Amino acid sequence: MSVRVITHPSSLDHDTGRGHPESPARITAIVEELRSNKYAGVVSWSEARPAVADELERVHPREYLERLEAMAKRGGGMVDGDTFLSAASFEAARHAAGAAVETALSACEGEACFAVIRPPGHHATAETAMGFCLINNVVVAARSALEDGGAGRVLIVDWDVHHGNGTQDLVDRDSRIRYVSLHQWPLYPGTGRADERGVGNVFNVPRAPGLPRETYVADLNEAVSRATDGWMPDLLLISAGFDAMAGDPLAGFTLEPEDYATWVREWRQIGCRMGAVLEGGYAPDRIRLAAGETVCALAG
Repeated sequence: MSVRVITHPSSLDHDTGRGHPESPARITAIVEELRSNKYAGVVSWSEARPAVADELERVHPREYLERLEAMAKRGGGMVDGDTFLSAASFEAARHAAGAAVETALSACEGEACFAVIRPPGHHATAETAMGFCLINNVVVAARSALEDGGAGRVLIVDWDVHHGNGTQDLVDRDSRIRYVSLHQWPLYPGTGRADERGVGNVFNVPRAPGLPRETYVADLNEAVSRATDGWMPDLLLISAGFDAMAGDPLAGFTLEPEDYATWVREWRQIGCRMGAVLEGGYAPDRIRLAAGETVCALAG
C-alpha cells in the first residue's frame, strides 16, 4: 500500500522570523526525503485544499478565525512570545487544516495519508493561538471524520515531546474522541498531568527527559493499549511531532527515527484506519528520517 503525502506550497510562505525553530526548513527537509528514490512506489503526492468555514468552526469560533485573518491582512505580527503571523500565515493555516481534514477523510476510506504541513496545531485552543500553533489541525480533522467520514470513534495519539494542551482542552468532554499523549515533564506548556482524565477519554504519559528510548516506546504503547481496551476506534490520527528524538534543540527525549515505525507497526494491529498530521520537530536533518520511517510503517 502506498501512502498519500498531502502538502501545500503555502507551508513555506508562513514566515515566523529569522532564527525561529519552527521554520520552512522543516517542510523542505521532509519533502526532499520523501521525494528521494528510496520512497519510489511508497509515496504518492497530493496538494492540500484549504479547510472551509464549516470544518474550522466545528473547533474554533468564527470571531477567532476572523481575528487571525484580519491580523494577517494587516501584515501579521506577534501573537505571543513565540507565535507569529505573517501576511501569508492564515492561508497557510487554512491549507494545513485542509490537509489534516483530507488525511482523516481519506483514511476513513482506507487510504493511509500523512499531512506534511505547517503551522502545527496541537497547542491551539478554541480561541487562543500559542506554541507556534494557530488552528488545531488534528481536532479539525477528527471532527470532520466524525461528521463527514462515517467514523463513530476517533483516537488521537500525540507523540510530540510537548503536551498538546489545545487538543486535550478541545476534546476532553467529547466521549467520541480519546486522546493519548506522551510528553516531557516538566516542559512547555506545563499541562498534561497523568491525573487529567477528561470524561475518562484522556490518557497522559508525562515522563522525564533522558530516559532509555525503550522506556518511552513501551510506555506510550501501554497507554494506547489502555485507551483502546474495550473501546475500538474507527480511526487513529497521529499528532506526529518529531521533537522527541535525541538531538532536538527544544527537549531532552532520546528517541531514534526507527522508534516511530515501531509504534505505527504496533498500532496497525488495532485494526482501525490510520493517518498522521505533522506537529513539531526542530532538527530538520533528523525529522526527515523519522518522517520516512513513519511513512514506510504506514505503508505496511
